[in-house]
Amino acid sequence: MRIGLGCELTNRLPAPTPMIVMLNVHPSRRPDLEAPDTVVTDPIVPVEEYADGFGNRCCRLLAPAGAFTLRTDGVLRDNGALDPLEPESSQRDVAELPPDSLVYLLGGRYCETDQLSDDAWRLFGGAPEGWARVQAICDFVHEHIEFGYEHSRPTRTAAEACQEARGVCRDFAHLAIAFCRCMNIPARYCTGYISDIGLGETDESVDFAAWMEVYLGGRWHVFDPRNNSRRVGRVLIAQGRDAADAPLTHTFGPNELTAFLVWIDEIAIRSAAPAATLVMAAAAR
Repeated sequence: MRIGLGCELTNRLPAPTPMIVMLNVHPSRRPDLEAPDTVVTDPIVPVEEYADGFGNRCCRLLAPAGAFTLRTDGVLRDNGALDPLEPESSQRDVAELPPDSLVYLLGGRYCETDQLSDDAWRLFGGAPEGWARVQAICDFVHEHIEFGYEHSRPTRTAAEACQEARGVCRDFAHLAIAFCRCMNIPARYCTGYISDIGLGETDESVDFAAWMEVYLGGRWHVFDPRNNSRRVGRVLIAQGRDAADAPLTHTFGPNELTAFLVWIDEIAIRSAAPAATLVMAAAAR
């Protein structure tokens, strides 16, 4: 199938301000694009693209004072399959994990494994190792946290999400990632597009989303504690240890996000103009 996807973000800045932007499709999906999903700015400014330490595509630019808009738009070819399901995938001992996965066992700014370790072992120590244990973690997080854009707070950590029992998709991901790491399962944070293809009518706003990938059976697997379901048309933008490694925009100075639109839908049913939904700025945080 062919999927149209893109976004448009408008900021108001009091002075010229450097920015790092992660809005392009991840390099792992770049071959599926029919044409490059180039970041377009209004006003036009020079944009320098580079790869960060996690392999994400980043754009570096100097935004002028005043209203400044970033936009991407593309068409991506997808096999139309649901997220893979491989319940026989096993968990490896830490001593057998590949070196590049070990960083995803460590605690950090948003995933405090030291604070959550006792709870993790109490809740999931009796679950079978491997896929079943990760699914048990997702089931718990999905039921424990109340989702709501009004609950968004960019400083909320996994431990705080567990205590407050509310948040947005990044909070679901952070808590599940922290629990996995406590159980010696490498887990990394992912952000990107999630479509509603195949779900029928839905009243949910279109937005960027966060999920996680865990290392089982010798490779990385997608798990989505927020939706706790498999999806068609999940498109990765960036990944890292937590949300601090994969922000949509990183602005080196004060700014106000005044408009935020995201679209992703199947080309066959897409209208002439992209179907976009205006959401609160906090939803992207």
